[in-house]
Amino acid sequence: MRVRVGERFTETIVMTPEEVRAFARAANDHNPVHHDEAAAANSRFKRLIASGTQTASRLMAMTANHFSRNTAVLGLDFSVRFHRAVYADETITLEWEVIGVQESPTLNGDLVELRGRVTNAAGELAVGATGRVLVTDKL
Repeated sequence: MRVRVGERFTETIVMTPEEVRAFARAANDHNPVHHDEAAAANSRFKRLIASGTQTASRLMAMTANHFSRNTAVLGLDFSVRFHRAVYADETITLEWEVIGVQESPTLNGDLVELRGRVTNAAGELAVGATGRVLVTDKL
């Protein structure tokens, strides 16, 4: 169960317009910049963009996927800040870094502090995030 400060985990994905539309529909996000190419072309973005909930969800899911390989994990707190749009046809990299670990005997595990980000292929920051999870032997 040992989590260490400095531990990193990343995922690179290719966004597609179909996935962006499907996620927005599933999230009940009817903003036309996620669905309608003509509307998006007339927006400040000039093309379809992913919903912020899509990138935030992917980031949060990464923590569960990473830590649950060897232990149990429970998300406790996440904060997300959007810096630039993620386009529906873009390759992005999602990354988390462990920035703090504190043993919690009362919760029977480690409280893990994380700093995350999403960057585009040019290395530009699209989303910044912080998170806190409980890593434990048993939920």
